[in-house]
Amino acid sequence: MGAIEDVYADLDADISEEEFREAVEEKVEQMGGLADEETAAMLIAHELTENEVETVSDIEAGMEEVQFIAKALSVGELRTFERDGEDTEDGRVINVEAADETGTVRLAFWDQEAAAIDDGALEVGDVLRIQGRPQDGYNGLEVSVDKAEPDDETTIDVEPGDGDTIDSLSLGQSSVTVRGVVLDTEPVRTFERDDGSEGRVANVAIGDETGRVRVTLWDEQADRAEAVAPDEAVEVVDGYVRERDGDLEVHLGDESALETIEDADVEYAPETTPIDDVEMDATVDIGGVVRSTDPKRTFDRDDGSEGQVKNIRIQDDSGDIRVALWGEKADRDLTPGDEVVCADVEIQDGYQDDLEASAGWQSTVVVLEDGASMAPAAEKGPNDAGSDGGHTGLSDFAEEGASDENGSRGDESGEQGDGESIEFTGTVVQTGDPVIIDDGEETISLETNESVRLGEELTVRGKRHDGRIDVEELF
Repeated sequence: MGAIEDVYADLDADISEEEFREAVEEKVEQMGGLADEETAAMLIAHELTENEVETVSDIEAGMEEVQFIAKALSVGELRTFERDGEDTEDGRVINVEAADETGTVRLAFWDQEAAAIDDGALEVGDVLRIQGRPQDGYNGLEVSVDKAEPDDETTIDVEPGDGDTIDSLSLGQSSVTVRGVVLDTEPVRTFERDDGSEGRVANVAIGDETGRVRVTLWDEQADRAEAVAPDEAVEVVDGYVRERDGDLEVHLGDESALETIEDADVEYAPETTPIDDVEMDATVDIGGVVRSTDPKRTFDRDDGSEGQVKNIRIQDDSGDIRVALWGEKADRDLTPGDEVVCADVEIQDGYQDDLEASAGWQSTVVVLEDGASMAPAAEKGPNDAGSDGGHTGLSDFAEEGASDENGSRGDESGEQGDGESIEFTGTVVQTGDPVIIDDGEETISLETNESVRLGEELTVRGKRHDGRIDVEELF
């Protein structure tokens, strides 16, 4: 074989040998004899392959041009728009959702190509070899298509309709419709854009049987966050998937919607790591019964702004742990006996070398209604993201370890020993009224006017009444 044939044989590109030879001959002529056929063939081969990406997930906004293969998952409606200039025709565009096994991307076809697709030239399920220019579109990553041809020989293991559950969301996906139960809402915040205008944003956390995701609502959509409430079933319509600090989020723009739905067959079944199994620096989901809460505290940050934090202690059937609720989460109205899931909390060093969980902006704190949404306990094993072990059912410890309104669990017989004089030693886990101390097995509320410090170890003597001790001595 000649030099051209040798280079073409090693070339993995969508071009015929005849077209390749013509391009090589044109390159030789352009270079005025400075390159022979072999050099020109290698230059053409490089030009054909330098922009080819292996998967959809490799596409990034800002790339000059990309070539890739993807399957059409949905075909939008043809839209027309006016172009600048008196004598220009209206423009036409049609959007196609396409994907491979690694992700989803929106394709924009223009004018004649858009009209052809509207006439049926492209069907859902068709595999395309695409050449185009990536850009950061209004609804996420978008590729403006310059050339698209059918590829009947490539198989892509993605089916139309994938993406309707939270665990099937992928970066760059647009026109997302997904249902879930509202887990948490945050108030609307305002910010200043680079152009000086005011923007608005709010977040809602939703979950289904496959996982959970944060939904970010911008500008006019932000008010919807205050119109929905925890435990309501909602549907996200026409969202787009972005990434923040390694986590996927669904964003809603002007054309998107967040609507409540009735009689929806959707539920949130969280899987949590047993508290006794959490490890330092891990980010995990934990669930349990609130045993005690501390008053909210404010503090000054290094930049002069004011922050706030509130500590709670939760218990499951394996152990208990202090959880620090930061920022707006410190305003949550949590009381002993509430059943909660604290998702995406970071395990850190706490007081007296104990581990504690930190619930920051990326975390979600969910109060469960009678534990009904919590998955039943199971043997430890592989789990979803954010969990290091088996899931723990609140129903397993709600009877055994649940607190009464004063934070006391009582003994296994349910008798409180009213009127009995007792001595009790424990650590202060709540100051104020009431003071609550915990010995690792039981939580007791104190009737006392003495000043105590959080984390202080106390021994008290007095008579026990309904889960409280009327303090006679404290030391």
